[in-house]
Amino acid sequence: MGKHNEFGKEGEKIAADYLVKKGYKICYKNYRYLKAEIDIIARKDNVLAIVEVRSRSSDFIENIADTVTPKKIKLLVMAADHYVIESDLDVEVRFDIITILKNKKQFELEHLEGAFYHF
Repeated sequence: MGKHNEFGKEGEKIAADYLVKKGYKICYKNYRYLKAEIDIIARKDNVLAIVEVRSRSSDFIENIADTVTPKKIKLLVMAADHYVIESDLDVEVRFDIITILKNKKQFELEHLEGAFYHF
């Protein structure tokens, strides 16, 4: 596995641990549907958070959250819809982005709740 893939997996673990500390229950990691993948599906009360995790070692060129493209959003919405229907859930669905920036040996995490809307 390449170093960037290892860092990505490490970022997803950091994000999941953060969500658990904030009172979320992790329902699924790396949920796949057709060509889509949701990094983390978490639930807190009646809110299902569809979480895209973005890990970078530099934010020099662009805002990390801005790397989530319209195509990726469309795929996330499709996969989330499938998950909710397949699981027969009656919940509010929210799309979040967690960014993790590695600065030397420490990490900076930012949780953007409701980062985009599905309509």
